[in-house]
Amino acid sequence: MAVLYIFSGLPGSGKSTIAQLLCQEIDADYLRIDTIEQALRELCDVEVQGEGYRLAYRIAADNLQLGRDVVADSCNPIALTRNEWDDVAYKAGARPLNIEVVCSDEREHQSRIERRDVGIKGIQLPTWAEVQVREYHPWTSHRLVIDTAGRSVRACLDELLEKITSD
Repeated sequence: MAVLYIFSGLPGSGKSTIAQLLCQEIDADYLRIDTIEQALRELCDVEVQGEGYRLAYRIAADNLQLGRDVVADSCNPIALTRNEWDDVAYKAGARPLNIEVVCSDEREHQSRIERRDVGIKGIQLPTWAEVQVREYHPWTSHRLVIDTAGRSVRACLDELLEKITSD
């Protein structure tokens, strides 16, 4: 059965880095909402609201139906999008696996925000002040939590792989 690995977390938490490494480790397809949304802005000249997520849901469903594991990388800040990702997996006959990536060290998190380059041409990254006030609902459903503060990417991935195996 295919798995939809649904990565969630605030900007700068480390989710994209871990998500990309997981893709390489398990040979999964990768969907990054930031890339999709920036492409929509550039190609369609639109102010993106939920279109990036909706497009990603369709691409994920196509790949899951082919039996491919998919890693979805997004902030995924509200219950609505979290539920929609789960629905994508269920409708495609796949298993959803929610993963929340956090950075519990505020100074480290701020430093990441202030010095990062996400590798997406033209994207406007949020400031630390914007990250601090960003809408991000508390979780009410099961998910695996990875805290990246003070840890190497490899250590975080190893912890995630162990949690995936035991979940």
